[in-house]
Amino acid sequence: MDQEDRIALFLDYENLALGVRDHHGGRAFDLRPIADALAERGRVVVRRAYADWSYFDEDRRMLTRSHVELIEIPQRMGASRKNAADIKMAVDAVELAFEREYISTFVIGTGDSDFTPLVHKLRELNKRVIGVGVENSTSALLPPACDEFLFYDRLEGVDVPPAAGRRGRVARPAGTGAPAPAERPAEPPVEVAPAAEEPARDVDTLAVLVAQTVAGMQGSSSGEVTASGLKRTLLRKDPTFSESDYGFRTFGELLRHLAGHNVIELAAGPAKGDPEVSLPERGDREVAFALLRSVVVDLAGEGGAVALSGLKDQLRRARPDFSEKKLGYRSFLQFCKAAATSGAVELRWSAEAEDYLLTPHTA
Repeated sequence: MDQEDRIALFLDYENLALGVRDHHGGRAFDLRPIADALAERGRVVVRRAYADWSYFDEDRRMLTRSHVELIEIPQRMGASRKNAADIKMAVDAVELAFEREYISTFVIGTGDSDFTPLVHKLRELNKRVIGVGVENSTSALLPPACDEFLFYDRLEGVDVPPAAGRRGRVARPAGTGAPAPAERPAEPPVEVAPAAEEPARDVDTLAVLVAQTVAGMQGSSSGEVTASGLKRTLLRKDPTFSESDYGFRTFGELLRHLAGHNVIELAAGPAKGDPEVSLPERGDREVAFALLRSVVVDLAGEGGAVALSGLKDQLRRARPDFSEKKLGYRSFLQFCKAAATSGAVELRWSAEAEDYLLTPHTA
């Protein structure tokens, strides 16, 4: 148990409850999906929710059953009422960070960007911060500030209702302000696809992200890249990252998929269930270098040279699926430099052409 993360959960309850109500068809907020997600990340030792509970009387029982401490913030001062709960929650979180050193992770349940300074302060105090918010009511400023951000809508067990079919507005006659007739019985209803059937994100884009990340980690560290380290780095790049958004149940399943498509290679790691991740050293890279050389030979002719500008388009004409990023290179120039290092081509800067020039390598 000593190896488990100790987690403190702080809920800006009004923000979460109203966000779910407004964007989930009037449904009530359910803590269980959040509790299950946190159980997978460690041991929750503090649970607090802040609100004027006279406005959320029906939610008291659900939260009490989940052992949440209800912090009462009476809100009788108009526009300033919300600030009282926010300030109390921020003060309590920072106080707990100083008093309970064993708490390693703070979970801030809100979509309000006003809590961004709190997130920065907790991270400054060497605490890991996980944010939780309703997707359509979360400020764009908050997720990047966190170590990880969980959208409530995407958690296992949250049943997001399909968007109601929106009726198209009836066109008004030009030049008039009068509304069109309300009754259109002869017009059949328009079928709208449910919003819940949103397609999975582009796996090719994910492959590029993973390859670039592995290449960067290999270049910045002499140590091996493990699956757990790769996942942490991906979350640092994008705290909202989740393999489930791409159709995979686990991160390991995602890695096996990418390994099957030769984007990465997996080997036994230092711990069971945490494989070492690397980029293919041979195979696809050598094929890509050979492709580059053949294109340069065709374009340069006898004793000629090819400018770097526009060369990538020529490679894609020969091989439409070519992407240097899938091979772990951040740019086409970096790929060409690697090809030159391997001896496939020669690369030099031309001040006259104001561009890099490539020529076939001569022995």
